[in-house]
Amino acid sequence: MNRKNIDQIFSIWQRENPHPKTELIYSNNYTLLVAVVLSAQSTDIGVNKATEALFKIADSPQKMLKLGEAKLKKYINTIGLYNGKAKNIIALSEILIEKFNSEVPEDFEALQSLPGVGRKTANVILNCAFGHLTMAVDTHVFRVSNRIGFVHEPDVLKTELALLKAIPKKWMTHAHHWLILHGRYVCQARKPKCGECKISEFCEAFKKNAG
Repeated sequence: MNRKNIDQIFSIWQRENPHPKTELIYSNNYTLLVAVVLSAQSTDIGVNKATEALFKIADSPQKMLKLGEAKLKKYINTIGLYNGKAKNIIALSEILIEKFNSEVPEDFEALQSLPGVGRKTANVILNCAFGHLTMAVDTHVFRVSNRIGFVHEPDVLKTELALLKAIPKKWMTHAHHWLILHGRYVCQARKPKCGECKISEFCEAFKKNAG
């Protein structure tokens, strides 16, 4: 897809939603980190239900360690893979205290060194907490960006790198949020709502199916 069409798509998304943000509920960088770790293979709605009570008593690494792994599991046991996630959250909390003065680091490699934090999570933190122009590629971003025709890549990493080249920098602060929200509510996996889509005239998949 040419840059002019990409610009037009983001202009439409900006007009519809000028300030998109993560649907995870958090109060500081630490609770954002915990919420994103919990969100792996889980819905934001499910995570928010679990963390509503959790973050009232454990919104810092020290408070999370005081709570302990066993009690943490009771707060998050409605979330998929909660046993492993609880273990990782306790471990990353210890590391934040020991190595990072209890602060979430503003560094990609440092973030990825934390248990439970992969490339996507690190990019989410850098973008949402620190405003870095990163591209966090989840299942929605991967599907939508390849379906629309922003990129044509076979895997998540290649999609991330290609999107960083394809999307003009002026859109990058909010780009991954617009893509996620479009994938979550319009360009859904099984039944995309093409009739409701504001960018269908630019979409390669829509043009192909219409033709």
